[in-house]
Amino acid sequence: MGTKDLFSRAADHAARFREPIGNLPHRPTLDYSAAVAAFSEDVPPAPTAMVEVLDDLVARAEPGLHRMTGPRFFGWVIGGSHPMGVAADFLTSAWGQNAGNHTATPSAAAVEGIAARWLLDILGLPAQSSVGFVTGATLANFTCLAAARGEVLRRANWDVDAHGLFGAPPITVLIGDDAHTTVFSALQFLGLGHDRVVRLPTDDHGRIAVSAFSQAIAAVQGPCIVILQAGQINTGAFDDFSVLIPLAHSAGAWVHVDGAFGLWAQSCAKRRHVTADVALADSWATDGHKWLQTPYDCGYAIVRNELAHRRAMTIAASYLPLAAEGERDPSHYVPELSRRARGFATWAMIKHLGRTGIEAMVDRSCDAASELAQKLAREPGVVIANDVVLNQIVVRFEDERWPGQGDELTTRTIAAIQRDGRIFAGGATWRGTQVMRLSVTNFQTDTAEVALAAEAIIDAYRSAKIGA
Repeated sequence: MGTKDLFSRAADHAARFREPIGNLPHRPTLDYSAAVAAFSEDVPPAPTAMVEVLDDLVARAEPGLHRMTGPRFFGWVIGGSHPMGVAADFLTSAWGQNAGNHTATPSAAAVEGIAARWLLDILGLPAQSSVGFVTGATLANFTCLAAARGEVLRRANWDVDAHGLFGAPPITVLIGDDAHTTVFSALQFLGLGHDRVVRLPTDDHGRIAVSAFSQAIAAVQGPCIVILQAGQINTGAFDDFSVLIPLAHSAGAWVHVDGAFGLWAQSCAKRRHVTADVALADSWATDGHKWLQTPYDCGYAIVRNELAHRRAMTIAASYLPLAAEGERDPSHYVPELSRRARGFATWAMIKHLGRTGIEAMVDRSCDAASELAQKLAREPGVVIANDVVLNQIVVRFEDERWPGQGDELTTRTIAAIQRDGRIFAGGATWRGTQVMRLSVTNFQTDTAEVALAAEAIIDAYRSAKIGA
């Protein structure tokens, strides 16, 4: 089989996996141990024909795959890998380019520059900001916080990139108690520690308490980084940027916003009020593989101060070309040299959807979340535990016949939902109780899908009550 036939067969497998997805269980049929058994064998003693390898891979892998691209997958904040982005990503793989610098792959570097400009425009962020195309929000947070670390120490006359943290002035990090775990990981990787930060109390929806922040920032002496949140992972809530960012800047702090999914509210006239003044920050992290629906892996590290960004990230060596005036070297903005050309899928998705298409898609998800919450709340015993301000729903299942047994009933309901397979949803702990978290982020989720999802959830809840 030649290359063309092989690639065509792979595309056929991909299309078959995607096209009927709405009618298939939104969960794997194999668990981890069964998947390991399915792939386990000795090292192949001799070559195997490519078509056999491809078909064998599909047969072994598909039973252990979540239907994450399906319209009723609500388990995590995951986009649907839109066909347009997937098609561009097919080409990215086929082209086989190392997007490390602008000389090695001029087109990859150029398309990143254009896509970055488009992103800043759509997200309403300062046009002079620099953008690094990274694997996802974890690395985006890391990259932005590396720039922050370098800049606040530079202001204190310390060059952390040259001398490291040994002997450096201490950096105060202020962060909300309900920040996402990946931000704490980024702080750990950067030598700032995940436990030495100042964790600020939050309200019932995970927003930093303004009074506590005011007291904490007033006590800061020396270099400081403030980390705020656009879209709390459970509730979807937003910190009060209009108040907190000016307070932080008055103390000389760098303000970073973790906006993995919530920053996309900036693209919608109806939702933009929740992100009011987020553009006043110094850096922002967000994902493409969430609401922009690009394939994995794709995230964006956005930094207002390009020089601080480049100081923290530039990779230089005698064998690497220098960027001339007006040229953009992708390796100056990310902690990778050999890497995927993520700009192609980003460019293709923005080109396909346009400004109005992105706005409509985000609005559709948020409207679907609101409608789903309303349908569930009509069922006695189903409690919506958050204000649905974006796409996140926190659900609690209770029954007056068994007071105090809400945790058990919620756990049983989630298990029943996952067994049924019409939708996929997972559990979480929120404010000391067990809840179900629904994340509506797929471009295919509409009113019809919401009706099916509500029916599946209510059926599972009623079943769990009977079996209790």
